Amino acid sequence: MVNVTVSIPEDLYDKMKKYSEVKWSEVVRKALADYVGRLEIIERGIVPSEKLATMLRESKLDVTSIDLEKALKYYSEGRKLEWKRLSTIQTSS
Repeated sequence: MVNVTVSIPEDLYDKMKKYSEVKWSEVVRKALADYVGRLEIIERGIVPSEKLATMLRESKLDVTSIDLEKALKYYSEGRKLEWKRLSTIQTSS
């Protein structure tokens, strides 16, 4: 496994110290894996069916009344917005 150093603000570090039982390396590892996974999905232009099903359940929207043409339009627009959001995220140095 590779080691990576992450810089965080001191006030965040102070808050994290209160929860010494948390394995912060694992939290960061999972967050990075999730973020990279989302980037790969966007890059491929697809959403796995299980991910889409989860998103729909969580949104509690009734999508059965949306016709296919509108659904494809919404999907395409959503993909563009998400790509724009993710590609413009800047890290502070």
